[in-house]
Amino acid sequence: MRPLLLSILLASSIGCATGTAAQPAAAQSTQPESPPKKFQMRTYYMAFLRRGPAWSAERTPEAVAASEGHMANIQRLAACGKLLIAGPFDVGANPPSDALAGIFIFDVPTLEEAVALTQTDPAVKAGRFTIEVMPWYGPAGLTYDGHEPSKPGVRCEP
Repeated sequence: MRPLLLSILLASSIGCATGTAAQPAAAQSTQPESPPKKFQMRTYYMAFLRRGPAWSAERTPEAVAASEGHMANIQRLAACGKLLIAGPFDVGANPPSDALAGIFIFDVPTLEEAVALTQTDPAVKAGRFTIEVMPWYGPAGLTYDGHEPSKPGVRCEP
């Protein structure tokens, strides 16, 4: 019994050390591995949001409404597949009045479309943010864990 137990332990430890478990030949995949995807770059449009002339830290009803509209706009643009990534910067204590506030990364064909989409943001319309949009050359297929693809039928117009 002892030699059999030692043989089983030795076989399983070899499988663990090599990162493979002993499998019957029929269970192993015979499909050829697909070639790795070739890395490619493409143009996106990155929008830099800065604190605008109407920005304040006060939580007034107008500021709350602009913030809620800003977040709803982000969700709408993401749902229709135009906005890939959005997020704020941590500006720390006592930033300048025109501090960078956040970014948008748009997946659209032209700079003009990206600029037009930024103008649909209620916080931009209210002057809480100003926007500068620039072409950005990044990896094709840009995504992140948890990213939901665009939903069919969602309109990008407000």
